[in-house]
Amino acid sequence: MSARTKARKRALDILYAADVRQIPIAESLASEATRAASEPDRQNSWLYAREIVDGVVDHFSEIDETIQTYSQGWTIARMPTIDRALLRIAIWEILYNDEVPASVAISEAVEAAKTLSTEDSSSFINGVLGKVAESS
Repeated sequence: MSARTKARKRALDILYAADVRQIPIAESLASEATRAASEPDRQNSWLYAREIVDGVVDHFSEIDETIQTYSQGWTIARMPTIDRALLRIAIWEILYNDEVPASVAISEAVEAAKTLSTEDSSSFINGVLGKVAESS
């Protein structure tokens, strides 16, 4: 697993924990930062995970508006928590991180959904992110 894939998983853990526990993302991030400080060998994945989470926080309203726009018939509240977090990460990468090709962001989110979410989530996420990529 690449360092960026590991970082996406860490960012997913942070966003998911905040959503499920209904706490500010910053609180979930601080908790993970404390843990990361004791794991210097995982520094590379931590730095990108933090960049993702900070980016999602900085553009939270725009990202959620994008999700609402392209997720036909689904409200954000109706989506599985893991799907919301995966979409937020991938949309941040597609719209705000020029270092990651849209195809990579989509592929990473779809693969994560296949193992972590519902049977239909990967195709739903692929469809939403495909539309986002086409419009960007």
